[in-house]
Amino acid sequence: MAPTRSAAPPRVDRGARRPAPPGAGPAPRSGRGVDRADVQGIVGSGYGRLPEALFLGLRVDDCAAGRAFLAGLLRLVTSMAADHGTRALNVALSHCGLAQLELPQAALDQFSLEFAGGMTTPTRSAFLGDEGEHAPSTWAWGGPTNPRVDVLLLLYAASDPELRAHTEAVRRLVPADGVEEVVTLPTTTLAQRDHLGFADGISQPSVAGLHGEGADGDVALGEFLLGYPNAYGTRTGRPLLPVAADPGQLLFPAPDAETPSVDLGRNGTYLVARTFALDVTAFWDHAHHWAARTGLPAEQVAAKMVGRWPSGTSLTVSPDRDDRAHPVDNAFRYHRDGDALGLGCPIAAHARRANPRDSLDPRPGSEASVQVNDRHRLLRRGRQYDVLPCDQDAGNGTEADAGRGLHFLCVNANLSRQFEFVQHTWLNNPAFAGLQDSPDPIAGAHAPDSGVFPLPADPVRHRLLDLPRFMRVRGGGYFFLPGVRALRYIASGPSADREVPR
Repeated sequence: MAPTRSAAPPRVDRGARRPAPPGAGPAPRSGRGVDRADVQGIVGSGYGRLPEALFLGLRVDDCAAGRAFLAGLLRLVTSMAADHGTRALNVALSHCGLAQLELPQAALDQFSLEFAGGMTTPTRSAFLGDEGEHAPSTWAWGGPTNPRVDVLLLLYAASDPELRAHTEAVRRLVPADGVEEVVTLPTTTLAQRDHLGFADGISQPSVAGLHGEGADGDVALGEFLLGYPNAYGTRTGRPLLPVAADPGQLLFPAPDAETPSVDLGRNGTYLVARTFALDVTAFWDHAHHWAARTGLPAEQVAAKMVGRWPSGTSLTVSPDRDDRAHPVDNAFRYHRDGDALGLGCPIAAHARRANPRDSLDPRPGSEASVQVNDRHRLLRRGRQYDVLPCDQDAGNGTEADAGRGLHFLCVNANLSRQFEFVQHTWLNNPAFAGLQDSPDPIAGAHAPDSGVFPLPADPVRHRLLDLPRFMRVRGGGYFFLPGVRALRYIASGPSADREVPR
């Protein structure tokens, strides 16, 4: 059974003005709290109860056909309020896709520069480390030589037959002309462990107010949803439109605007999508090689690179063995809990770099350090895959590429300060936290067999040399994940009474 959207308030009659789309109704004008029916469900959860998933990329060549397709999808879109049943669907749009759907240029110009420029410009590729064999020109999807992806559909289901039926229902809505499916990204059935054998998805930020007004959380709501105060107490920039541009009263008001405006960004966010091929054999070969050289068990060498034991237990909590008998503790801190030097969890480990907790300036070990860390958090929503069909179809996949990998997805309201900062400044940076020539051993960008992984020990540390690059970038893009009302607004198309002045 497909999820149903929550009932909307009664539509207000605006006389001769353009009527609202069916079932839309006027947006609440108070601006307080989170309207869960307006937030796409992927923001609130990774759909762990729906183990099957498929991602579809579509190109829009005809604006009217694209808007008709989007309008047809609206009844299937899953919000946080409708996160139940056996199916879910969420919709994300690229900047080019929004232009193809004829969103006014004045609105397009107000999106973030990173989103507008895209993931594949030379400057952005250099910043993210997408160069050499990882360059966008080599990608299986999303690159300059691949078909353009304007719309990214995220489909989830409780079983494989249900996913097939769900996919067929969505594909039946694709117009015969003007919209084309250009990439299909299957996933494996959701498992408790990743391809390397480690528990994943443990350290997710706790977001204040995301699951209800007053709900506890450490990270400000505006870090993940546009239109709300972020960690700095301000609202991140997003498209604001004159009230006259919304005659159907679909959108929320913008309380921070200098003139009466409505907020196209409210309850929306940015979705980062990146596909990685993962060389599992090379990872474990490297672990066994250095186990023989150091005298440590191979599982411990692997855990040192990951930053957790396979069960998910942190090396800071249990430095010498995988404590499978106890629930995973995710409330620890590195400095506060006695691991400032990385003798338990190495400073260069993936988990410690992706979420340093209290270990960086200012004043490591203090609440100030934690607060700075919380300004760079991500909500991860990725799924694994066993085969990348677009790679095979193109005839450019290697044996490793055609095997296991990850469709990395994350939600963040500020691409520059969140995703790009984490990738560039924490993961790729060989001098992270005072290190030298030490990129992230799992997801960091570096020349093959050139990185060093320092493994602190007392009295003598080890240095694991010739670090391979286990993950290869195979595709990606930046997308806007609108609120449900904003989706309706975009699907309704331009009209004479909603033109946006520049």
